[in-house]
Amino acid sequence: MGCFECCIKCLGGVPYASLVATILCFSGVALFCGCGHVALAGTVAILEQHFSTNTSDHALLSEVIQLMQYVIYGIASFFFLYGIILLAEGFYTTSAVKELHGEFKTTACGRCISGMFVFLTYVLGVAWLGVFGFSAVPVFMFYNIWSTCEVIKSPQTNGTAGVEQICVDIRQYGIIPWNAFPGRICGSALENICNTNEFYMSYHLFIVACAGAGATVIALLIYMMATTYNYAVLKFKSREDCCTKF
Repeated sequence: MGCFECCIKCLGGVPYASLVATILCFSGVALFCGCGHVALAGTVAILEQHFSTNTSDHALLSEVIQLMQYVIYGIASFFFLYGIILLAEGFYTTSAVKELHGEFKTTACGRCISGMFVFLTYVLGVAWLGVFGFSAVPVFMFYNIWSTCEVIKSPQTNGTAGVEQICVDIRQYGIIPWNAFPGRICGSALENICNTNEFYMSYHLFIVACAGAGATVIALLIYMMATTYNYAVLKFKSREDCCTKF
């Protein structure tokens, strides 16, 4: 076998679907975890400086956000390992399906492991759909604040007495209690918040984190299709009468 034929054979064993899904998964998880971690820290800073000056009013929220930041570390570590395992499993099953290394052989244990990855990937896909939806909540909240600031900056309202009546009450989102002070910011004070670096960075980082969660969902969908197809072919070819049943 020449060098060219050997290269073609090696390239034939590359699980391109799993490879694309792994790259997309790593990118999506990195964006979600990295941007989400920084955006959560910026959100706490905005709340403490402007919407809830009393520490006890947002103590529970601060603890939840800190817990979420630790969870982000775990998510990043888990998906780094899980992506590598799925890619390795893709190389194994692709080589087995295409019979690149001699006669096809499989065991019940190997099929069981492949089936386990199929089930786990489906569960993670459903879970990440929830994460994707949850990550859109802060984007919606920051967008409402930003759009209110744009109304204040508009020529129709800028410089008029009605500007001070345009407000944002962060308590209506349920992230701080109703007795939090001040809770509501109006007019020029709200415009100043929108001009801060914390608000600008947190808003855009939440958007990127939401996009990263969406990319991870797409990656898991690709994983689902690849692992399901490979498992089905392995299951079929493991039957002794597969040739007569095809």
